[in-house]
Amino acid sequence: MNLTLGSLNFQEAGNWPGWQKAVVCLVIVAVVVIAGAIGLWKGMYEELEQGKQEETRLKGNYTERKVKTINHDLYIEQLDQIQREFGALVKKLPGRSEIDALLVDVNQAGIARGLQFDLFKPAQQEKKTGFYAEIPINIKLTGDYHGMGGFVSDVAALPRVVTVGDIAIAHNKGVLTMDAVAKTFRYLDEKELAEQKAQP
Repeated sequence: MNLTLGSLNFQEAGNWPGWQKAVVCLVIVAVVVIAGAIGLWKGMYEELEQGKQEETRLKGNYTERKVKTINHDLYIEQLDQIQREFGALVKKLPGRSEIDALLVDVNQAGIARGLQFDLFKPAQQEKKTGFYAEIPINIKLTGDYHGMGGFVSDVAALPRVVTVGDIAIAHNKGVLTMDAVAKTFRYLDEKELAEQKAQP
């Protein structure tokens, strides 16, 4: 078989001049390197890219954790402050045993302002939500404008949380009648919280 490429005869490769041998060797080396890069090194390039992506991800995690570590004391301080504020708010909610005294306080606020209660009816069912229960009280008062304004102001100033809403005021011969719903709230005790969590 006579292998020739242009003026090169591969059967007489030993007789080639030195520069032709060098060029052919460089071409063979280049073909081997390219084939190796395509075949053998391709997997290594993929691993290198995966490694770079992993490095970027780890650097991001490191930076995030570094920021958290630097601000750790601040986070602890903020958590303590939130817990103190939450505790102070919960203290404004009466417990089950304090509800009757709170209802008396609301009633006394109306009487002290010269108002007459035509209706003062706490709801039979409490509405439990989260860690507290809402207790609506339907009220109907008769009296003058200033007395009713003072009553709402006095209720708002009570040390326990009481809101007055759904207000409807009617006027009849100089006498005002106010229908409203006063709502107070109480925190749930441990047993009630456990029962609430157990419900589906």
